[in-house]
Amino acid sequence: MQRAAQRDDRAQRGPRATRLSRALVCAAAVPAVLITAACSSDSGDAPGKAGASAKPSGGSGSGQPSAKPSPTVQASVFRKLPEPCKVLPKKTLGDLVPEADTDGKKGSSDNTANRSSCSWTSLDNNGVKGSQFRWLNVSLLRFDSDTSRGTGNEQAHAYYSRQVDDAKAASGAKNVKTEALGGTGDEATAVHYDLKKKEGAFKQQTVVARVENVVITLDYNGAGLAGDKTPDADDLTADAKKAAKEAVTAVASANGREAEDTSPSDSPSKGASKSPAPKGSASSAAPKKG
Repeated sequence: MQRAAQRDDRAQRGPRATRLSRALVCAAAVPAVLITAACSSDSGDAPGKAGASAKPSGGSGSGQPSAKPSPTVQASVFRKLPEPCKVLPKKTLGDLVPEADTDGKKGSSDNTANRSSCSWTSLDNNGVKGSQFRWLNVSLLRFDSDTSRGTGNEQAHAYYSRQVDDAKAASGAKNVKTEALGGTGDEATAVHYDLKKKEGAFKQQTVVARVENVVITLDYNGAGLAGDKTPDADDLTADAKKAAKEAVTAVASANGREAEDTSPSDSPSKGASKSPAPKGSASSAAPKKG
């Protein structure tokens, strides 16, 4: 009976003891859970956590790419153009267009710093013997260096090449001849051809010259009208060459420099050239790119 009573007592105390132990364990676990939850709530700010907002330290080891320098391009040599109607001396105008007003007719342009032109018309009327007609036009185009388009010299060289090609492909041109010129800027070409018009037979001369970032296009033609004789093409070509050299000199002088005599072989195809030497310089400038 006693043993049975002891078993009953243990049996009665067993469940109560077990429940009490479980309650104590759970009670002891609550602070740990709270601590764990508290730690978890701050873990988002931990530097080691993915998506952490901590900023990396500066210095070469930060992994930040260095800022790339802005692209640059060599500045243009010539910053302005001469007055177009004054690029040629009056004596030259008297030889090429003897009956023209030396003041010339200035072309219209809204940007004379980069583009300008002037033309002269001469008609020497010989009465019943006919008349001699001459027309002269000088166009100037200046290019500024630009990071997207290249240096002024490179742009000028490309335009120079197009002008020569256009002159050789002129509509109605016959007996086209092309001649590379030395001593006329950095590169120069003379194109001459015959052109038949209803007024008569014309002899056309076009000289395209580049000096640094400026391109000069000189057009000169002549004709004998109303029965007068056709002018000599060689004489007209010689006059046009002389005028082109003077125009090159005028461009350099307008920018405080002296023009150099540069043969076409001295000028690389990519537009590199020699800078005109400053006034008073004993030697020419070394070749440079653009």
